[in-house]
Amino acid sequence: MKKTLLLISALMASAAGINNAQAQDRGNEELINVFQWYNTVDHTFETVAEGEYQDGQMINWGWEDKHLLFVAYRNPGPNRVAVYSWFNQITKDQVSLAEDEFTDDQMVKAGYSGKKLQFYGGTRRGPNTMPVYRWAIERRGDWVTVPEEGNTDAYLKKGYKRKTFQFYGIPRSTDVKIYNQL
Repeated sequence: MKKTLLLISALMASAAGINNAQAQDRGNEELINVFQWYNTVDHTFETVAEGEYQDGQMINWGWEDKHLLFVAYRNPGPNRVAVYSWFNQITKDQVSLAEDEFTDDQMVKAGYSGKKLQFYGGTRRGPNTMPVYRWAIERRGDWVTVPEEGNTDAYLKKGYKRKTFQFYGIPRSTDVKIYNQL
């Protein structure tokens, strides 16, 4: 009888620990990692939200040099702006744009299609946030998303100009998920 009670108590404690861990993970479900990939053939960058594509797919399509840019929000909320991905078949460029940067009509007229939601960026600076900018190379029609702490000198050397503010992201440090402050 004592062994049965001990076993039941242990099972209940284990289940409580699992539920507690799941509750902590749900707190992190609100945040999503945003990565950058580079294609050496087309010399273009692509911004990809976690889970948007599998790494194997990206590598198969010629993308490499994956690195974490920043952390964003998975869901809409106050002081957040939707960020969409657009693709241009002719220039082979992918761009991530906040919903109010250009109209859908402007993007279609510029040769972009395949609009899809990627994540949500902050619209206000807060503790543990940083500005995220869009840079462009006019001659190639290539756009890139770069956080404030990114290596902007490398983009300048490649010819990127026209730095434009887009939204606020959360820095990419490993303990950032505990700071879901907005």
